[in-house]
Amino acid sequence: MSFLYPLGLLGLIGIPILVLVYVIKSKYTEQTVASTYLWTLSERFLKRKRRASPLAGIISLILQILAVTVISLAIARPIITVPNSANEYCIILDGSGSMRTEASADDETLLRFNAAKESVRETVNSAIDGSVFTLVYAGDSTGVICEKEEDKEKVLLLMDELKPVYNDVDLTDAIGIAQGYFNENPGVQTLLVTDADYKSIENINVVNVSSADTNYALRDVTVSHLGKDLVISGLATSFEQDGVIHLSLYLDGSEEAVHSIELEAKANEGTPFTLSTSADAYASARVLITDEDAQPLDNEFIHYNVSSENSYSTLLISDRPMFLESVLRSQLDARIDVVKPEDYRGQTGYGLYVFDTVDPSNLTLPRDGAIWMVNVDGSVEGAGYTVQGAVTLGKGELMSHATSSSSSTQILTEGMHGDEIYMTRYIKSSFYRNFTTLLSYKGNPLVFAGTNEFGNRQVVMAFDLHDTNLPMLYDYTAMMRNLIRFSFPNMVDETAYICGETATINVITNCESIRVTSPTGEISYLKTDGASDTIPMNEVGTYTVNMTVAGSAREFYLWSGMNPNESDPVIERDVIALRGTATDGGFDGRFDPLLILFIALAVIFLADWMVYCYEKYQLR
Repeated sequence: MSFLYPLGLLGLIGIPILVLVYVIKSKYTEQTVASTYLWTLSERFLKRKRRASPLAGIISLILQILAVTVISLAIARPIITVPNSANEYCIILDGSGSMRTEASADDETLLRFNAAKESVRETVNSAIDGSVFTLVYAGDSTGVICEKEEDKEKVLLLMDELKPVYNDVDLTDAIGIAQGYFNENPGVQTLLVTDADYKSIENINVVNVSSADTNYALRDVTVSHLGKDLVISGLATSFEQDGVIHLSLYLDGSEEAVHSIELEAKANEGTPFTLSTSADAYASARVLITDEDAQPLDNEFIHYNVSSENSYSTLLISDRPMFLESVLRSQLDARIDVVKPEDYRGQTGYGLYVFDTVDPSNLTLPRDGAIWMVNVDGSVEGAGYTVQGAVTLGKGELMSHATSSSSSTQILTEGMHGDEIYMTRYIKSSFYRNFTTLLSYKGNPLVFAGTNEFGNRQVVMAFDLHDTNLPMLYDYTAMMRNLIRFSFPNMVDETAYICGETATINVITNCESIRVTSPTGEISYLKTDGASDTIPMNEVGTYTVNMTVAGSAREFYLWSGMNPNESDPVIERDVIALRGTATDGGFDGRFDPLLILFIALAVIFLADWMVYCYEKYQLR
């Protein structure tokens, strides 16, 4: 036996002090005092006190000596060595997305991950003092949380900070770490706390916290939007048992479903479904399984429209907007506001500004979006080109299509058939910046695209659409589609991801900052000095991307869904093993009798109090 604080034994000095006090304390004697006849007469009716026995004083002294001894030992903190009673533990905690499934334990509903923590807590607390613990966590990354730690409280505090992730986790690295500890000490007790069941286990104690709960899930969801028809298809699965699955489709955050269906699903088989509605334009479409189950995170799918008003809103300034408005509405699922030139007051916050036949004298170009200049017959500061004047032709003249083989020309003329386009009037222009010409007349550019002096993407049409046959031709739609694609470079190629994937955000011109807010509220900033940056989609839910372009804020959304590999409530795997032969690797543990000492002290004080009461108040 050893003492953690041996100076506490100095308290034993109190024992001789108690004995000395007992020896020299005052001795009291009883004397008879004369009394009146009445007092003498009343004594026959009174009970006389029993004289205190000398044995009571000795018992009290012994109890006080024992109390001093126990207090001194408690302060000195004795540690008793128990041979071959402690162990080395290597605990692997599975933090995969399926550990967020609800689990039933002790008639209370909790996440499987919390149940796993409770299992680890029981293992740590029940281990003999002197045991050491290595905690390995397998989540987004696998690592050692603590290594051969003897302090149980520290191990449990570090464990309490851990949270399960949302995607699937490969336990290979965690098993590799455990194999290293097993090679050092074949007697290490290795525990894997997970929700998977293994057909073959070797040298590992698997603690399975799963249960066969009912769970529904969506997977392989696809979205199609052709014209006004929005169609969403996919598979819905009922795990563990046949079931009826109720599905609903919601648009733009509405709580009222636009389409609902009921599916008869076979156990563990994907049942096809289709939900549809009519929608000219929408910002988001949400598919939801409305039935309750053990894992609600895989019951939802959200599609955010990349052409929604959040990024592609358009302001059309025109007195005769019919041709431009019709083609924009056919190509963009976004808000399109139309104002007359005299009502334009420098409005901002749009992704595209179309100036059709406006007075250029007082025109200031916006800085926060793409710009189209249509039939503007004067020069505008910062536009990157100059106007020499309008030219009226005596008859309809044929425009020339671009013949350049440059990549920019190929992109802007994709799908055009080379239709014959005639005009009766045009605006003669020349540019001093690098623009790509699509249509021209005798070397004069008529339709050209590039960037202006402020870095905004800009398209110029140096004619009035009403003075041409262009709106009646196939090439009009094809050209406009290319110009819209040029004006709105995709900030994202997709808006729906599976947890664990990576989303790419394209940095557009004049972008000042990109802030990303995760579903749990974690904020990060992307780099804007390159062509693009990426977001790791490690949470389930909606990511909000706030982009500041030329001082104007834009906002759009990305959705990350639960990994389908984590939906099955009963996971079966083949083999898990540590290679080698296990041995008895126990080592000396410690027993701390502090609690026993406190109990003994309480008993001693109680006994001393009883002796005191007997000595003072016991009657014959």
